Amino acid sequence: MPDAPDATPANDAALRNQIEEALDTIRPYLMADGGSVRVLNITDDHVVELELLGACGSCPMSTMTLRAGIEQALKRSVPQIKRVEAVNATAA
Repeated sequence: MPDAPDATPANDAALRNQIEEALDTIRPYLMADGGSVRVLNITDDHVVELELLGACGSCPMSTMTLRAGIEQALKRSVPQIKRVEAVNATAA
């Protein structure tokens, strides 16, 4: 696996903009609970790697929020996205 954190699919800027726009629609809900997300990487196979920020990083419901909320919203808005992963989500 290449060691390139910026290795992203073709049309990187356009795809990243679509993802950011989709996240902007759900960020207010995350922020209302003291959290947010940041895009860290988009892999060549269209997996979005997110960092969970603030309360989202330590929330026990963050996995559910990620799958049921964030991932579904992204897939609806950006159909080429296959999966969303939280890179800083740690199991206790």
